[in-house]
Amino acid sequence: MALMDSLSRPFDRIDPGSLTLRSAAVADAPAIARLFLIASDGLAAYIWQRVATPGQSLEDAGAARYARTGVAFSFENCLVVERNGEVVAMAHAFPMDAPSPGAEAETDPVLRPYAELEDYGSFYLAGLAVDEPMRGWGIGTRLLNAVISRARGRGLRRVSLICFDGNRDAMRLYTRRGFHEMDRRSIVPHPCLHYTDGDAILLAKVV
Repeated sequence: MALMDSLSRPFDRIDPGSLTLRSAAVADAPAIARLFLIASDGLAAYIWQRVATPGQSLEDAGAARYARTGVAFSFENCLVVERNGEVVAMAHAFPMDAPSPGAEAETDPVLRPYAELEDYGSFYLAGLAVDEPMRGWGIGTRLLNAVISRARGRGLRRVSLICFDGNRDAMRLYTRRGFHEMDRRSIVPHPCLHYTDGDAILLAKVV
């Protein structure tokens, strides 16, 4: 999933000295988790509530996952934008490898649609979010450009993502940036999800 900001205000109107785009560090895990909860439109909340320990908040459960190394959901696969020492935006993307032979198929009915939309061989943008006060300044666009550069640097010629068709702003932005629909699945409703009907759509762009 990905939540993008609008393109109504140019990035260079913000004091350039106050914004830094960089690779994430393990200390950024709590901020990444907080922003990924926004980007996922409720899907991360559904997953993290199942792995959280008793009394652990969703953000803390997510931070523990992002503090890991050597896995797809790790700070190692994230970019962040920092303003005055505070993380205000993030993008999480990694190579979407095909499952190992004999790997079990997803059996959870809520998660199955997204597993069926995985685009093997692409650079998968799992989430992108910008804090609300910082939206509209092109920060999301700069992050997306950095993700595309990372894909090219890894020799991957396609960036993919999954977006709810109900997220009109995000769908419009990705379409403008050259992403095209590859496939779709019906959403299985759950109270955690921000959208209770419609489709999850696989979008991809050759880079």
